[in-house]
Amino acid sequence: MIKNKAQLIIENEELRSRLTEIEEALAAIRNGDVDAIMVSGTNGEQVYSVSSAETPYRTFIEHMSEGAVTLTKEGTILYCNPRFAEIVQSPFEMVVGSSLNQFIAPDDNQKLNSFLTQLTHNKHDVIIVNLTNTLYLRLSIHLSPPYLHGDNFILIATDISDLKRKESELNEIIVELVNHIKKLRALRIDNICQTLDVQGKKNKLEIENNKLNKEILELDRLVVKLKQKQKKEAV
Repeated sequence: MIKNKAQLIIENEELRSRLTEIEEALAAIRNGDVDAIMVSGTNGEQVYSVSSAETPYRTFIEHMSEGAVTLTKEGTILYCNPRFAEIVQSPFEMVVGSSLNQFIAPDDNQKLNSFLTQLTHNKHDVIIVNLTNTLYLRLSIHLSPPYLHGDNFILIATDISDLKRKESELNEIIVELVNHIKKLRALRIDNICQTLDVQGKKNKLEIENNKLNKEILELDRLVVKLKQKQKKEAV
């Protein structure tokens, strides 16, 4: 069918209008004003996340001061940020795909595994573990949200080694103070015992002195009587 001039003009205006809408949508995507786009297809309408919308969050995770880890239920590290690789002192490419257990001290592995089995979507918690490199980590652990369609764990790891070291130093100071107090108490008890012993000896000495004074007085009286008797006999 041959279109007349008026139809061509109308069709041209419609095409220009659609082109303008497309250009505006592309400009919004480029400027980061769009987080996602909806596309209609044979399977119905689908929502696609625009990569630029994830960039701020990814940048934040990559540069945060805490370690961030996505962990499977089997303990395999699916993802970690550079900070976590720095904490466990291993190359980033060697950490991803490895088991978290290899970085945890043997004594804490069972504790961590038992801890993970108790977590639910409504319950998250914190655990402190010792690493094989002697560092201490505070792990805040969550199950991944249901909309992500997986049973993975999300871990935020904070290095608390300095805090644990200060805690250990404080405990040592407390032990020293307790021992010093015990020594002071023992010394005080010895002084009290010595004082009581001296006081006891003093009391005993005073009693003996009193007895001796009484005997001296008796002897003095006896001497006086003897002298008086002697005088009488002399007369």
